[in-house]
Amino acid sequence: MDAKTLDVQSLLQRVRAVMPDVELAEKRMFGGVTLMLNGNMLCCASKKGLMVRVGKEAEEKALKLPHVRPCDGAGHKMPGFVMIDPEGLSHDRYLASGVKMALHYVSAMPPKDQPTKATMRRPKLVSHRP
Repeated sequence: MDAKTLDVQSLLQRVRAVMPDVELAEKRMFGGVTLMLNGNMLCCASKKGLMVRVGKEAEEKALKLPHVRPCDGAGHKMPGFVMIDPEGLSHDRYLASGVKMALHYVSAMPPKDQPTKATMRRPKLVSHRP
C-alpha cells in the first residue's frame, strides 16, 4: 500500500475495527478525516498515512514501531503525535498497536465541551459605511 493508493475511507474502517465498541466522531482536519473521542483528537487518516495521538510519554515507544516517524505539521514537530506511513498500515498489527496506544492516551483525557449551534454561529458583519 503506498501513498498513491491509500484509501482514506478503508483506513477509517480498519481503525474503527480495532475498537468496535468505542463511539467516535469524525471531523475533517489536517487534509484528512480525524476521529475524535469525547471531543479529543485520537487519530487522523489521510493519503499520507495515519497520524496518531499517543502522548509525549509514549512517543518514544511508538517511534520504535516499523514505519512510524515523528509527526510534523506545517513544518514543525508535533510532540505527542506520530505518523504511521502507508507501508506500516499494510500490516494490521502495526495499525492496531498505534491505535491502541492512542486510545489508551486519549481515553484518559477529560471530555471537551462540544460546541452548541449557538456558539458555532459566526457574528454578523456590520457595515461601517456612512
